[in-house]
Amino acid sequence: MAKKPVKTLKLTIEGGKANPAPPIGPALGQAKVNIGEFVTRFNEGTKNMKGDMVPVVINVFEDRTFTLDFKTPPATNLILKAIGKEKGSGKPNTSKIGTISKAKVREIAEKKLKDLNANSVEAAMKIIEGSARSMGVEVK
Repeated sequence: MAKKPVKTLKLTIEGGKANPAPPIGPALGQAKVNIGEFVTRFNEGTKNMKGDMVPVVINVFEDRTFTLDFKTPPATNLILKAIGKEKGSGKPNTSKIGTISKAKVREIAEKKLKDLNANSVEAAMKIIEGSARSMGVEVK
């Protein structure tokens, strides 16, 4: 019989850079997770995602064991990385911060497809385009 999680935590940590310092340590400590084991498993699992913010879902069980479910980086981070900017526009309707090609949008959509609420790459592209527009990035 499958174990039922007692607690589920959702954290977003930079790939390969988990450490026991706040805010990670206290969140895991409250859930009674072995922090050293978490840091080791997270850093090992995300060593190829260095520089990206990686969302992770941690399911904690009664016997203090846990599972890690890595998600793809947020769409906004992937868009900003594609255009080479640090942050989005404060006024997306009036001041644009850059442009992104349809090909790049498709690449991001294919990468994010399993985490998006979309059945096809075209539907995922529309979601990514909407995120880009709300950040002040033009899609061409």
